[in-house]
Amino acid sequence: MTKKSSNRLATKMMIALVLGLLAGVGLIALRENLNANGNAALWNTIHSVLFADISAQGNEQALGIFYIIGQLFVRALQVIIVPMVFTSIVLAMIRISDSRKLGRISTKTIGCFLLTTTVSLLIAGIVGFTAYQMGFFNPAELNGLTTSTRSTGSNPLMILINAVPNNVAAAFSNNGGVLGIVVLAVAVGLGINACKEKIEVLPKLCEEISHIITTCLSFIVNRFGPLAIFVLITRTFAVYGVNYLKPALAYVVLTVILLLIMLVFGYALFVWITTGMSPVLFIKKISKVALFGFSTSSSAATLPLNMKTTTEELGVHEEIASFVLPLGMTVNMDGTAIMQVIAAIFIASCGGYDVTLTSVLIIGILALVASIGTPAAPGAGAVILFTILSGMGYGNDMALMAYTLILAINRPIEMLVTSLNVVGDSACAIAVSKSEGLLDEETYNLENGYETKKVSDCEA
Repeated sequence: MTKKSSNRLATKMMIALVLGLLAGVGLIALRENLNANGNAALWNTIHSVLFADISAQGNEQALGIFYIIGQLFVRALQVIIVPMVFTSIVLAMIRISDSRKLGRISTKTIGCFLLTTTVSLLIAGIVGFTAYQMGFFNPAELNGLTTSTRSTGSNPLMILINAVPNNVAAAFSNNGGVLGIVVLAVAVGLGINACKEKIEVLPKLCEEISHIITTCLSFIVNRFGPLAIFVLITRTFAVYGVNYLKPALAYVVLTVILLLIMLVFGYALFVWITTGMSPVLFIKKISKVALFGFSTSSSAATLPLNMKTTTEELGVHEEIASFVLPLGMTVNMDGTAIMQVIAAIFIASCGGYDVTLTSVLIIGILALVASIGTPAAPGAGAVILFTILSGMGYGNDMALMAYTLILAINRPIEMLVTSLNVVGDSACAIAVSKSEGLLDEETYNLENGYETKKVSDCEA
């Protein structure tokens, strides 16, 4: 995809987002007007035809046109997740002939992930605890809510066990177990690297599969991306609206502001500090990836576009990007961690539990582990949140009501969380590539046909 076509795609996505927001707001107004004037049946018909989740019980006769279009697009991206992650990491391992270099890249990558996640958790803990102390999370706001079916949680440390698959076929058939695919791909790649010329067919097969995936990806994103963004945004507003946000306005506003600050300023500052490259150019070029992640609410679905943007526009070497980005999609979940910390403190407050600095620290540790094990799929962060609540013992009726509310209203927040996660992966890839001397600064600085200077070279 050329830079000109990439810019056109970003423009189309932005137009689709704006149109989706306008259509969504219009649908909210229509719904409220119809319900207020006793025409709820008409809105139910519109919802059934356009927006209903046809997989849900009770919607067997619904059409759900927008739901179908959105799901087809997301599934078209999800179907290539496992082969793309596996082949990209295997090829990355093969291309790195120096084992010491591989060790350096792995260490630097994990270091960047831990640094950004730790800073995110620290900020979220401070902000969440301050909001709790100031009484922003008022339990009285949850009066009148009804409980729903509980989600089942598990020990967050299970991620360490599940990282090593016990069945190859099962590992390749589960998009939610991408970490197992990452470990398997690393093992296979290192094995091929060690055997060198003895293995000829598998490396070529991985390269051919990678070419097929790239071709299919370009077609899906270019042809259907803008339409899918419009459909997904419009349906989100039409289904969830704004009324569900009122009982937990403090949680929503606080989390959104924190995520936006980190998204717009945090990673740009990180790129500038670690590489000296222009933070403004980073924001401009990565914006379409953030927008795509926001629309799909899936790090996995956004990975292909993130890979192309990071290598072709931000100048990251392919062997770095093909290792850092798939791994980051699985273990680097800064946005998810921020959301889970704020949500856990909110739920604890609603449940009447005493929130102390110690409990906030424990919540942060659990969020770090749980975020690593969060599948790169829509809505996964809020479900995995239950493992943190179980670990903290937040299980009374009011806490469960608050958790139910989080599940109901968290869709817009999950969309923003995904943007943060994918942008963080790209920022870390840039830092690692720069430290290895593999960052194409000319490509990074190229904007609209001319080069700009690095921030470090500019006069104050």
